[in-house]
Amino acid sequence: MGGLLMRVGFIGLGSQGAPMARRIVEAGFATTLWARRPASVEPFAATPAEVAGTPAELAAASDLVCLCVVNDADVSEVVLGEHGVLAGLREGGVIAVHSTVHPDTCRRLAAEAGGAGVAVVDAPVSGGGPAAEEGRLLVMAGGDPDTVEACRPVFASYADPVVYLGPLGSGQVTKLLNNVLFTANLATSAGAVALGGALGVEPGRLADVLSHGSGNSFALGSIARAGGTLEHLAALAGPLLQKDARLVAALAEAAGARPGAVMDAADAALALMEHPR
Repeated sequence: MGGLLMRVGFIGLGSQGAPMARRIVEAGFATTLWARRPASVEPFAATPAEVAGTPAELAAASDLVCLCVVNDADVSEVVLGEHGVLAGLREGGVIAVHSTVHPDTCRRLAAEAGGAGVAVVDAPVSGGGPAAEEGRLLVMAGGDPDTVEACRPVFASYADPVVYLGPLGSGQVTKLLNNVLFTANLATSAGAVALGGALGVEPGRLADVLSHGSGNSFALGSIARAGGTLEHLAALAGPLLQKDARLVAALAEAAGARPGAVMDAADAALALMEHPR
């Protein structure tokens, strides 16, 4: 399994997954797609990509199956359900979980898949649709190092860098911590902008200026683009950031680790967005 001979299946053609799949096709990999809604595969009609009738049919035509669905339940259903990926993927195949899920979800999948000789890697991504279109997503990979290396040519079609982090689940932990840190930065950035407003500086203008200074962060830039408030971000990302903060808190509790200041600040941001943990 390697190079341009690898056959790739892709499930999860949303705002981020669709450009990832298109990059795979354009890189020359034989690609098979599956989606619940026919409309999701319509944009690929003029490409060489094949469309499967079920996840199992997709898996039977693939060496590597990439999942970019929304949540843990979706991942489990697509892989383990009737006519799921595991029903069709042959021995030696690989499932790459690009979704942001609990590390234990990946470990449970690996336990199920291992009996069929199938490997699982967790490979959550950061950057969104525009980064995928430009081939500069960040992939945070965990799992067997040789398996991750075998997948690297496919991942590299839409990501730079592709970072190996350790055993299965390491990628998910890293992605969750990234999201919690982003949430925490929203709180400190929104707090600075609000304080500036109280001191007589117009919030939108202040956020725009600070986003070009040494105090800048991705979170502050997001607030600046939204005119200096969290309202737009709260509606767009509040529930997902809440979910990820809950997962990190649960992981920390299970490990006996102190969440510390990053979780305090994340909680402050979630409260401001009216999505308390």
